[in-house]
Amino acid sequence: MIKTLAKNIKGFVKESVLTPFFMILEVIVETIIPFLMSSMIDDGINKGDMQHILITGGYMGALALTGLFAGMMGGIYGAKASAGFARNLRRSMFANIQSFSFANIDRYSTAGLVTRMTTDVTNLQNAYQMLLRMCFRAPVSLICAMAMTFIINARLACIYLIATILLSVVLAFMKATYKYFSQVFEKYDELNASVQENVTSIRVVKAFVREKHEVGKFRKAADNVYRLFVKAENAMVTVSPIMMVTSYASIILVSWFGANMIVSSELTTGELTSMLTYCMNILMNLLMVAMVFVMLTMSLASGKRVAGVLNEKSTLANPENPVYEVKDGSIEFDNVSFSYNTKAEKPILNDINLKIKSGETIGIIGGTGSSKTSLVNLIARLYDVTEGSVKVGGKDVRDYDIETLRDKVSVVLQSNVLFSGTILDNLRWGNENATEE
Repeated sequence: MIKTLAKNIKGFVKESVLTPFFMILEVIVETIIPFLMSSMIDDGINKGDMQHILITGGYMGALALTGLFAGMMGGIYGAKASAGFARNLRRSMFANIQSFSFANIDRYSTAGLVTRMTTDVTNLQNAYQMLLRMCFRAPVSLICAMAMTFIINARLACIYLIATILLSVVLAFMKATYKYFSQVFEKYDELNASVQENVTSIRVVKAFVREKHEVGKFRKAADNVYRLFVKAENAMVTVSPIMMVTSYASIILVSWFGANMIVSSELTTGELTSMLTYCMNILMNLLMVAMVFVMLTMSLASGKRVAGVLNEKSTLANPENPVYEVKDGSIEFDNVSFSYNTKAEKPILNDINLKIKSGETIGIIGGTGSSKTSLVNLIARLYDVTEGSVKVGGKDVRDYDIETLRDKVSVVLQSNVLFSGTILDNLRWGNENATEE
């Protein structure tokens, strides 16, 4: 899945590299500022050294501006990289869907493909931006801040270390939410299917006064999505209060033990101030890690659905040396059997033998569901036969270049379709260069 999705970063590799670079630069700046603040308090304010205060303050101001610049650039490049990644995903999915055979399309619902190209890709876009920005920033910032606290005072730093380990264990239990998110997107497909059917067939709904039925069907689909999201949120809801309790407990403990150390001259006021600043830094980064974890868990389900479409291979393919000329319009079915599902007990077409000469007009009649359309679909190779062969112009349709064959076999499908645009645009679907005459 990751390998499939990673191919769509192409064209935005520079942005994908620069984003974490600027995020790490911002982290380094944020790590140095509290250390300088400690020096300003201990060596400047407490000693009344105005020159030291001004020099240190100048350094802090320059670092703050650098951090601001790094944060802005990280945001800009992160947005470009994630939006470009989403654009490439949608392009790749749409292009691959266009190559699908009817058999491939039968495996997915229309609503399912729409959800994958909209909701799922948006989830991946948000996750990728979060990955580039927070997934690099938060761990690096956490490590740097933790290292600085140990440099200042190892005994007090152990409080942060214990808090970090505790919260890491809590985050590990959040992986249980993955199964809920996997189910949510399947319910999204049902929700979109309900909307699509209702909007497409709104005239029928009105004519038969079935508005209440459709509202009830949509409400049921929306409730299914709601219940699964609530389950997922309930699995995560305990994380926030635990993190807040741990944060405040860490601040209280550091303040208490730090104050006693100041009294006993084991710690300076500036060092305690820096410790408290690093405390908030560490705990905020843990919160960011939690957010990243949630986003990645949600996007994992979306990633599998998107990768499934991208990796889907058409069941129809051109032969190695395709025939590019159709000799005539003769058609022959030679012991043809066909099933939509290879595991079906009985084929829907069984041992069909039929010869139609070029120029003949043939009518095939039968009741609804007697496989008339299925029979005709085999001529243009919209499906491949299960057994036997279909020949056009004396050659097996599987020997032809698919585009050449379908250019020569005109098909009017059972359901009429008008695409957006003018009537002239629709008429030119058969020949885009056709004159108005």
